[in-house]
Amino acid sequence: MAKQEYRLTGDLSRLLKAIDDGILGGSVSASLEEESNFRLGDTRCAVRVYERYSTMGGNRLSLNVTALSDGDTLLVSAITAGGSQAMFFKINTWGEESFLDRFDQIIQDFRDRG
Repeated sequence: MAKQEYRLTGDLSRLLKAIDDGILGGSVSASLEEESNFRLGDTRCAVRVYERYSTMGGNRLSLNVTALSDGDTLLVSAITAGGSQAMFFKINTWGEESFLDRFDQIIQDFRDRG
């Protein structure tokens, strides 16, 4: 399992579109498995679960994204899971790291566009 967390400034809807476009457009096997959206006053929370096939690991893995917005402040957590074929411990986490690297690039592009 690998994790990244970010603090950004921007619009949550624009961020979610950038994430969807970047993940789903970045791999032919990527899919949005489920999503959930909450609002409590002015605070919004969005949860997304993406999945894709890892050719390096020969299996599927997931990317779970939680984004919280309060005004134009965004907090984002991205956690990958899966991608190992071992029974008792993980031996090949290349797929997870690659998925998280892709997500990190999406976040950097979003920051750069301001």
